[in-house]
Order: sequence, then structure tokens, then C-alpha cells
Amino acid sequence: MTGRQQLLYFLTLHRTGLAVTLMTAALLLFPLVEDNPYTLGLTNLIAINAIVVLGLNLFIGYTGQISLGHAAFFGLGAYGSAVATVTFGLPPWPAMFLVAALVAMVALAVGIPVLRLSGHYLAMATLGLNYVVHTVLLQWDEVTGGPSGFAGIPSLSVPGAAVDDPVSLHYLLWGFAMACLLLCLNLVRSGVGRGMAALAGDETAAACLGVDTRATKVKVFVLSAVLASLAGSLFAHCYAYVSPDTFGIFASTDFVIMVVVGGMGSIWGSVFGAAFLTLMPEWVEFFDTYKDFVHGGILVLVLMFLPQGLITGLTDMVRVRLALRRRGHAAT
Repeated sequence: MTGRQQLLYFLTLHRTGLAVTLMTAALLLFPLVEDNPYTLGLTNLIAINAIVVLGLNLFIGYTGQISLGHAAFFGLGAYGSAVATVTFGLPPWPAMFLVAALVAMVALAVGIPVLRLSGHYLAMATLGLNYVVHTVLLQWDEVTGGPSGFAGIPSLSVPGAAVDDPVSLHYLLWGFAMACLLLCLNLVRSGVGRGMAALAGDETAAACLGVDTRATKVKVFVLSAVLASLAGSLFAHCYAYVSPDTFGIFASTDFVIMVVVGGMGSIWGSVFGAAFLTLMPEWVEFFDTYKDFVHGGILVLVLMFLPQGLITGLTDMVRVRLALRRRGHAAT
């Protein structure tokens, strides 16, 4: 084996680890290159959205289910941490993980009956969950602050320092996002992940192969809800304010579009989809006025021309072109 072949073999074998290492290095260096608070604020929001989308992609892309209500868990995490810290005086870190455990229980209680459904019935059920949670956040003024929102949420802190400036928030949020990325990458490559892939391909065939399809769907649903809750708590403590509109039905739709754009069944695509849709308002000036039209247009175009998602679709196109070029060289 030549040196070039050995290098290619090493890169192929360890490409995931190398990609994670390179991304981690880039994120560590980013604040040194770009210290604009506004830019860091955008990248911090990408990290929060990526955590939600990573969990949602496990449920949609790897188990073949559909959820139009994940903003409900995002909102429960945000408001749960707000109430726990401000109303009950709990420290932010214990409050965040306590709320995540409570959201897991809610997701389990909801998932056991709801995940008996499939297709558009499941979509409507999760949409209804989001509507109920949003209505509670909007109407329960005494606890949530109602339409005015909930302010005065304390920031997170680490021993000896408060995490309340854009740079420290960058490292904290992307630390969580990278931890979630590694968790998802390892999960989909495990035996459980192979069972999830079989479930997404054909539920009946997966059951015949010994996959407990119902338990798998519930477990992944709960895991995705916990990730959304953690992202919501981070959002609340980073911005010190939450309002019901942030966690409405359109937010759930945005998360689904992020999954589809990045690629269903693509962990790396989840991060790309979150970045693409978060940065879109910066690229399109009329985005705020025609947001729904732009999102709908993007979704239709991706589903029509790149149903695997942008990342997966473009990667496949490059692979096909390279394969055709190698065949052409070999023929000559």
C-alpha cells in the first residue's frame, strides 16, 4: 500500500473524528477572529437551535416518525428553568437538569399513547401538544407572565465567573452542542442506531428482525424532548427573557424545516440546517415580512430537487461526479 493509499485509508477510517476535531478547533478559535457581539449572538443562537434539531432528527430522520410539536418541549425547558430559578429560587444548573427530567416524564407520558399513531395522525397529535403548551404559556399569567413574557431570569455561571458575555456564552453553548453532536453520532453508529435505521426503513421488517419498535420510538422521542428542554433552558438563561411567541407552532415548523434542509438522517446536516435557517434573515432583507413564504419555498424546493437534504444531496452529487471522473480516466 502506497503512502497516498495509507493516507486515504486513514482519512476514511477516522473521518468522523477528524471532522469533530476540526470543528472543535474552529469553534475554539472563532471568538479570537470574530469578536463582534452581534455575530457571536447569531452563532450562539445556532448552537441552541442545533441542539433541538439534533434530537428532532433522531426522531424524524432515524426512526421515520414525524413531530410538529417539538417547540413545546423547547418552551417547557425555557419556562421551567425560569420558574424554578426566579419563583422558587433554585440555582440555574440544578434547575436546568431538574426541568429536563420533568420534561422527560412529560414526553414519556405523552409518547406512550401518541406513538401508537403514525403518519399524519401522529403529526396532528404532536401539533396539538404544541398548541396546548403554547396556550398554557400564553394564558397562565400568574406563573408564566402571560403575553408579556417572563423576565429577570438569572444567567448561568461556572466556579469563579458568570457566563453572561457573548464570548463565554459561545464556549458554553457550543460545548453543549458538541456534546450533543457526539452523543448523536455515537448513538446512530451503535446497535440501537441500527435498530432505529431499520425502523425508519420498514417498521414491520424491523419488528421481524427483533427490534422493539414501540419502545424504540418512545425512547428516541423522550431523548429528543430532553435535548429540546436543555436547549430551552440554555435559551432562557442566556437571554434572561422568554415569551410564548418563541415557542409557538411556527417554531416547531422551523425546526422541522431545519431537519429537512440539513438532511433527514444526517447528524452533520442537522447543524448545517440549524445554521442555514438561523442565518437566513441576515441574507434576505425581506425575510421578516415574508418569512413563512421563504420557509415554505425552501422546503418545497429541497423536497423536490434534493429530498435527502442539502448536505446529503450535495455530497451524493460530488461522489457521483468523482466516480464518473475516475471511470473516465480508467477508460482512457
